Amino acid sequence: MALVLSAGAPLVRAEEAPASASRAVVRQMPEHRKLSMEQAVRLAQRRFRARVVRAETEMQGDRTIYVLRMLDDAGRVFAVRVDAASGTFL
Repeated sequence: MALVLSAGAPLVRAEEAPASASRAVVRQMPEHRKLSMEQAVRLAQRRFRARVVRAETEMQGDRTIYVLRMLDDAGRVFAVRVDAASGTFL
């Protein structure tokens, strides 16, 4: 599934893992509390101060991973991966 987003999407308050814990194992949320793609996009845009220009869902075994392609103000394009169950940046 791919999603292309506009730059004017409103931000929603979401909790982020500290930068030092971005690769650490974080207690997973129950399946019914899984992070939506839209929540992951808002979280990444706020954390990295960049705009998501493409978002895809990827499965790794039974894990759902959101792959977000981002564009910053300097014109750099980079990818961010978010674990949908924990909200952790991978």
